[in-house]
Amino acid sequence: MAQEIERKFLVKGEAWRELASGELFCQGYLSTVKERTVRVRIHNTQATLTIKSITDRFSRNEFEYPIPLADAEFMLQHLAEQPVISKYRYRIPIDNVVWEIDEFLGANLGLIIAELELQTSDQPFSLPEWVDKEVSYDPRYYNNNLVKHPYNTW
Repeated sequence: MAQEIERKFLVKGEAWRELASGELFCQGYLSTVKERTVRVRIHNTQATLTIKSITDRFSRNEFEYPIPLADAEFMLQHLAEQPVISKYRYRIPIDNVVWEIDEFLGANLGLIIAELELQTSDQPFSLPEWVDKEVSYDPRYYNNNLVKHPYNTW
């Protein structure tokens, strides 16, 4: 079992785009109840099934397993809540952390979020100039909530 400690921020400007190229991710949720989420994700030719517990402050338990690509494609088409989340992810290492910038597509087009996974909840980090308001505590920005309430409906 792994524990995920994650912080989320809105992104401003375009300066971050020069620092990395994006990779396409498609993911869908088989369960989005508050106590747990079950996600299927495809990235390149790799597929995973991920189960996450409820978030407590910045952290939650996370279990992730590789699954056959054909199974993931079937689950996204026939079992996942709609719309499926599509996004480009950019990875930008700065100092002792890696920022993951998610640029959403489809029903969430226009939303860009910077995420940071930490080793401890009090791990220090600096904010790049393109990082804006923190939204870690706002559930609207959780991927599983973007399925039920896409960004373009806010």
